[in-house]
Amino acid sequence: MTSTVEVRIDNLAYGGDALGRLADGRVVFVPYGIPGELVRLRLVEDKPRHARAELVEVLEASFDRIVPCCQHFMTCGGCHYQQMNYAYQVKAKAAILREQLERIGGLRDIPAVEIMDAPKPWYYRNHVQFHLTHEGKLGYQKAHSNQTFAIRECHLPEEAINQLWPKVEIESIPGLERISLRQGVDEDMLLILESSDPQPLDFSIEDLAISAVQVGPTGRVVLAGSDHIVMEVSGKRFKVSATSFFQINTRQAQAMVKRLSEHLSLDEDMTILDVYCGVGLYSSFLAPKVKRLVGIEISPASCEDFVLNLDEFENVELYEASAEEVLGSISFNPDIIILDPPRAGLGVKTIEGIFTQGAGQLAYISCDPATLARDGKQLAAGGYSLVKVTLIDMFPQTYHIESISFWEKH
Repeated sequence: MTSTVEVRIDNLAYGGDALGRLADGRVVFVPYGIPGELVRLRLVEDKPRHARAELVEVLEASFDRIVPCCQHFMTCGGCHYQQMNYAYQVKAKAAILREQLERIGGLRDIPAVEIMDAPKPWYYRNHVQFHLTHEGKLGYQKAHSNQTFAIRECHLPEEAINQLWPKVEIESIPGLERISLRQGVDEDMLLILESSDPQPLDFSIEDLAISAVQVGPTGRVVLAGSDHIVMEVSGKRFKVSATSFFQINTRQAQAMVKRLSEHLSLDEDMTILDVYCGVGLYSSFLAPKVKRLVGIEISPASCEDFVLNLDEFENVELYEASAEEVLGSISFNPDIIILDPPRAGLGVKTIEGIFTQGAGQLAYISCDPATLARDGKQLAAGGYSLVKVTLIDMFPQTYHIESISFWEKH
């Protein structure tokens, strides 16, 4: 049996692990620890400069430690912070966000991180993806593994999804890789089946009053009902197709829209670029307040949705192309650029395009503080100053960090 060691937890790292130091000074990464705790660990990876461990026992528990509510916690890879009370979670995320901006971004004089915690830290997801076991049971992947296990409960999906998913029975169908459930207004539901087989699946949902779409190599096929869901944020409705991105926490999407409107200096003579505009969530609220709004989006499905969702506005344009291609080739003379990139961040060519456009204000919506910090370092070198940063907790119980940072050209 592998021997154990006792370690005092120092802090949290981005990615879900806690950090401590072994007797020889090396950093050890361990999941489910809380700073200040004395824990017993078993090393599972022993490297010259660091080690990884599993938590065996908490010897001195933090006052912020609570009993996780889910029976799958520590088996499932979806949640990382159920052992912490919620108030501690958001403070820890704010500290991690600041640390990433300082250490990776090299930024100084960072403003205090504002926190917008989630009004519902449980049952908040409007979109949930399931993997399938060999028996066709709905499940999630195990932590640090690609193995799928069948689940009996989950406390993250909205209530209507939680009522529906146990009723979904899937036989083992060749080519079927994952399924998703998306909840829209009036608890309408869209079942999305991701398949590697271009042929339509022989699939029946006669007992479930929901829509179903198969997404495969040749596009999407409607199996039942509609090919999209309708989402609502602050009284506005949005068509969201099966393959289009939309924020998974509807309440926090509303908070994000509110924060953008509050902190951007808008007037009716301005031009705004909404880069990675998706289905038009931010554009629909900003377009009425400015002279010209230009969306840039590479996803064909999202572009289709954007056109429908912004159809009422005469001052809106859309470019279906990559951000780096459009920003680097067309001069818009914008006053403000909204950036909502994928987890990988902006990239060098896109940042060069931002510099070429010369906007006085930037709003950067990020789902990864490490790539935000990397991009922030380049933005600062190009003449932009970070003036405000807000943590919007889009993903309670997990290590994921959503933020909006505001930058001004100096």
